[in-house]
Amino acid sequence: MEVLVLISFTLLLIHPGISKVTLRPVTGECSDFTNTSCEQCLENVSCLWCFVGKRCMKYPVESIVPHNSTCPLRQARWGVCWVNFEFLIIAMSVVGGLILLPLVCCCCYCCCKKKVCCCCKKKFHGRDEEDVRLAKQHEERMQQRKERRAGKKAQYDEIRKKYGLIQDSDHPYSRFENE
Repeated sequence: MEVLVLISFTLLLIHPGISKVTLRPVTGECSDFTNTSCEQCLENVSCLWCFVGKRCMKYPVESIVPHNSTCPLRQARWGVCWVNFEFLIIAMSVVGGLILLPLVCCCCYCCCKKKVCCCCKKKFHGRDEEDVRLAKQHEERMQQRKERRAGKKAQYDEIRKKYGLIQDSDHPYSRFENE
């Protein structure tokens, strides 16, 4: 029954010009309105009008959507007479999707921004660990490069001192310069 009220409320939202629809409690059986008019049948929210045979029947709430054997969807009316049930289902699905899609997108965006979502945590967390590891490797390589340069410089300086290419006052074999 709650589904029926929700569907009628959604129908009223879709088309605000509908003011004739009155949702009143059941005062009689839906079958009492068979062979009358669609408007009289649908005054009761629990009734479904079928143009095939001009039948008014109780809405099958167990299955939500009436089965084709009960009444073809193109011929079934519920809530208002000018909208067939097939169009009503499609319209409500589109409206529901248009409402849910922005909500889901907004929730995913907010969760990923705050890094609360499990998929975003792994993505960002894994990237941070990888960046830290790469930075550590870069620093280690730079340190090794500096040590190699210092070792080579010390070795070259020893060779220069040995052959007198560096002016060193305490070296006994320094080069004589002509003055």
